[in-house]
Amino acid sequence: MIQTRRGMHKVLLATAATLFLGTIGNQSLAATAEDLDKDAAQSLQTLYKTNPISAVIAKKAKAILVFPKIVKAGLVFGGSYGEGVLMKGTHVSEYYNSVSASWGWQAGAESYAYVVFLMSDKAVKYLAKSKGWEFGVGPTVVVVNDGVAKNLSTSTLKDDAYAFISDQQGLMASLSIEGTKISRIKR
Repeated sequence: MIQTRRGMHKVLLATAATLFLGTIGNQSLAATAEDLDKDAAQSLQTLYKTNPISAVIAKKAKAILVFPKIVKAGLVFGGSYGEGVLMKGTHVSEYYNSVSASWGWQAGAESYAYVVFLMSDKAVKYLAKSKGWEFGVGPTVVVVNDGVAKNLSTSTLKDDAYAFISDQQGLMASLSIEGTKISRIKR
């Protein structure tokens, strides 16, 4: 019985997320490679100015995933979508999307940027070889908030990846179960 409920929840979640992402994804899909490159560079520079430890981490990173605009919305069922770039050094090497689906008590809409600093060869290889990176599976990702940032330095960087969320706009109230998957796209 529990397995059936879980299966039904997954089907409902996937259906709602597909419908939702179809409506918000059209705006994001219109971005050209040049637009993504420019928006990612600007988002990264803004992050460095607002959170100086991120610039320190960037110098040690093997690669950086930059998603300049993620759009998230939901009412019980929800999801988010955005496109970004993988930077190795100062050059964009590949393009990715970030998709999430959620289910639970939630209402509203917001947009935000996020940057994931890949600190190990293991994390970079996992991203390249996997058919999509699901947060919570694979290399360890630490979400950096103000408290975590105060304790980070080049000598304390021990995890595979560090994620920073910035430029939040809108209002989203949420107590939900959510999974995020990052997949390679062509641009």
